[in-house]
Amino acid sequence: GFSRQMVEILARHGVAFSSFDVFSDEQVRQGLKALSGWPTYPQLYVAGELLGGLDIVKELEASGELDTICPKAQKLEDRLKSLINKAPVMLFMKGSKQVAKCGFSKQIIEIMNNTGVDYETFDILEDEEVRQGLKSFSNWPTYPQLYVNGDLVGGLDIVKELKESGELLPVLKGEN
Repeated sequence: GFSRQMVEILARHGVAFSSFDVFSDEQVRQGLKALSGWPTYPQLYVAGELLGGLDIVKELEASGELDTICPKAQKLEDRLKSLINKAPVMLFMKGSKQVAKCGFSKQIIEIMNNTGVDYETFDILEDEEVRQGLKSFSNWPTYPQLYVNGDLVGGLDIVKELKESGELLPVLKGEN
């Protein structure tokens, strides 16, 4: 119950956090109590320092201090924008440059590799939040998705059309 309350408070305030189940490792459970000098769980740490338990977190929430102490989780839209702009040419696909995990991704990788243009990839199979969020953000329902300088170019069909018309290289270089 106390851990659930702590998680609810942190989530309500948009705090970026991870957790460790102290019941999964008795040595950690007992060792952390000794190290922190705090006899109960949950224990909240910020930047490696013990902030306190549930009562302390409730007090910080009531005073408004919790929002100034704890790091905020990055909003999905901000995270997507950051990923899209990670490289001038960014490809969201199933798999990676080295190992495409579907036929469409394999085809687009072959096309991209033949352009000689440097590009980065993001494996959407590794992050369901990005996979679903990017579909909504871009208003493009399928993968792969190719971005140049933060703008959506399109999927495999668009890339094929651009290649056939001779426009792909100028688009990838940001000239179009």
